[in-house]
Amino acid sequence: QVQLVESGGGLVQPGGSLRLSCSASESIYSIESMGWYRQAPGKQRELVATVTSALSTNYAASVKGRSTISRDNGRNTVTLQMNSLALEDTAVYYCYAVRRGLGYWGQGTQVTVSS
Repeated sequence: QVQLVESGGGLVQPGGSLRLSCSASESIYSIESMGWYRQAPGKQRELVATVTSALSTNYAASVKGRSTISRDNGRNTVTLQMNSLALEDTAVYYCYAVRRGLGYWGQGTQVTVSS
């Protein structure tokens, strides 16, 4: 079982930036896809960004152009850099991984955008 631990959440002002990191408990070389989802209060969990083992990336329209997802197989981490944060980005952000067809979730980290 893959364990995922997120870090980097917190309070940020509108227009600010945040860098979220997800550390895996084991090598991520065999993990087909890793990414970030988020869930705002009263809303469904939604995709933010994903990166495959081939380093192919996919972004939600709402964050495309102001977010970058990266994957470091040597450090077993996936990082999400988000810029130009808006109030609508407030949510719990979850790291997600797919290995051999099974999905794994982190415990989530809170991101609050507020002035």
